[in-house]
Amino acid sequence: MEWKLRRLHGRKPEEEKEQAEEKQLTRMMRALKAIHSVSSAESMAPEDLARQRAAQEILGRLAAPMIGMRWEPFDLDGMKAAWVRPEWGHDPERIILYCHGGGYTSGNLGYSRPLASKLSHASGCETLCFEYRLAPENPYPAAVEDAVRVWDYLMYQGYGARDITVAGDSAGGNLALVLLHRLKAQGRRLPRRLVLLSPWTDMTASGASYTERAQLDPTITMEYVRAVRTAYAGGADLSDPMLSPLFGDFHGFPPTLIQVGGNELLYSDAEQLRDRMRAAGVLCQMEEWTDMWHVFQIMPIKRAAEAMAHVGEFLLH
Repeated sequence: MEWKLRRLHGRKPEEEKEQAEEKQLTRMMRALKAIHSVSSAESMAPEDLARQRAAQEILGRLAAPMIGMRWEPFDLDGMKAAWVRPEWGHDPERIILYCHGGGYTSGNLGYSRPLASKLSHASGCETLCFEYRLAPENPYPAAVEDAVRVWDYLMYQGYGARDITVAGDSAGGNLALVLLHRLKAQGRRLPRRLVLLSPWTDMTASGASYTERAQLDPTITMEYVRAVRTAYAGGADLSDPMLSPLFGDFHGFPPTLIQVGGNELLYSDAEQLRDRMRAAGVLCQMEEWTDMWHVFQIMPIKRAAEAMAHVGEFLLH
């Protein structure tokens, strides 16, 4: 009996930790649901957008692992931006330009903090994040113009294209790809690496996962996809590579890492992107994380930490 009591007592701290992590995960999943729980076009009304954007701010505060990091916000010619800088010794010559997700209708620096800090922690690189203009107030091409402006800012600061990794999640993955398409069209050099977490690459929603996995992803719905693409693209041709970068020319693109959850509504966006990149001769690696959901990397769970460690390995080679 005494041995049993000691054994149970020894397990208690671990069990309490697991319970605390489960409660935090539950709160974060509720915040994600609030962001993606639209059911009609009316959800783009100001009060609903305010709710979604506030939920992202809450999610950022719950998830941001800033230990060992400096958060340095600044004004970039009227655009809010921030550097995440590791406090330990690191190579300041290589940086990450991070594009946040949010369906082009929400997202801010607060929401950027979790993944920006995780990217810096995994890679040892400084990460720059920025608040691009959002739809429906500022539809396409406002976000793309802002991304190009940030790229130009880095060039003016003395960085070369080969010093930069561009990263993005969800709609931020869309923006990262469109940025590279835009740079390529202008005859400019492309970054050294590209990292895409659950990227939204196809606004036409042509992939099989939009129906086959509609009931599996706990965070994003087809109703949400329709609402945000209408707010951002309006009546434009959704197959335009500046909206659906999946349909662009990938020749000359840098080595790319794609991570996608096995239960994602947008699974096909990642899978088809991998196939098109490889057909164009791009060194592209896609990791499928079984039973995971859209942008699971933001969560405080073991598999998210493992996925970010893989990102770090990719960037260090």
